[in-house]
Amino acid sequence: MSQSKLVINDLHVAIDEKEIIKGLNLEIKGGEIHAIMGPNGTGKSTLSSAIMGHPKYEITSGSVTLDEEDVLEMEVDERARAGLFLAMQYPSEISGVTNADFLRSALNSRLGEGNEISLMKFIRKMDSNMEFLEMDPDMAQRYLNEGFSGGEKKRNEILQLMMLEPKIAILDEIDSGLDIDALKVVSKGINKMRGEDFGCLIITHYQRLLDYITPDVVHVMMQGRIVKTGGPELAQRLEAEGYDWIKKELGIEDETVEQEA
Repeated sequence: MSQSKLVINDLHVAIDEKEIIKGLNLEIKGGEIHAIMGPNGTGKSTLSSAIMGHPKYEITSGSVTLDEEDVLEMEVDERARAGLFLAMQYPSEISGVTNADFLRSALNSRLGEGNEISLMKFIRKMDSNMEFLEMDPDMAQRYLNEGFSGGEKKRNEILQLMMLEPKIAILDEIDSGLDIDALKVVSKGINKMRGEDFGCLIITHYQRLLDYITPDVVHVMMQGRIVKTGGPELAQRLEAEGYDWIKKELGIEDETVEQEA
C-alpha cells in the first residue's frame, strides 16, 4: 500500500465574504508530522474547519485532495470515512449518546459495511486505549463529552484518534488548556500513532507541545498563507524570539486581523 497524501493547492477561504485564507499550499504524507504555528487570526483554525467541510467556511478557489480524490466534493461524513480526522479545539457535547456507542458507530462507519468490528474486539481495543491514555473506565458509559473537564475532552479526542486510525489527522490546538500531566498523556497518544500509515497536522501556538511531539516539518502561517517552513528548530526560535523576525525578514507589515471563529 502506498503512503497516503493530503495535498492543498492554492486554497482560498472566505467567511461572510471576507477572505481569510489567501492561497495556501501544503502537502502532508503518511509518516510525517507537520506543525503550523502563527499569530492569532492568521487562519489556522479556519484551515482545519474548511478542510473538514464546515458550512460556515466558503472555499472560493483552490483544491484539497486525499490520495488524489477530491475532498471538496465530499460530504463531511464522506471525508471522515475517506480517512480524514479533526480533533477540535472545542469538542461538542452530545447528550444521550454514550462515549462507547459513539466510538463504535464511528469506527464501523469508517470500516464500511461488511467489515464492522465485533463487540468483543471493540471493547478490548477501547479498554486498552483508555488504559494507555490513563482515562477512567467509567468515561466509556458517560454521554459524549457531557460534563467532561477540558483535559478529559482532549484525551477523549485522542482516544477517538487511536480508535479510528485515520490516514491524516488534523489536531487543532489539542494542547490548549491542558496541564503538564494531561499534555504528556495526549502527546503519548499522538506519538503512539506515528508510522508510515499515519500523517498528522498539528495546529498550535506553543512550543511546549512540540517538546513532547517532535515534528518533521514546522510551518509559519501569517496573513492567510504559509510564509516560512523549516524543521523543529524553527518552532524553538519562534518560542524564543516571537514572530517579529519573520515579519522583518519577509517584509510583512502588521495588519488588523480578524478573530477566528
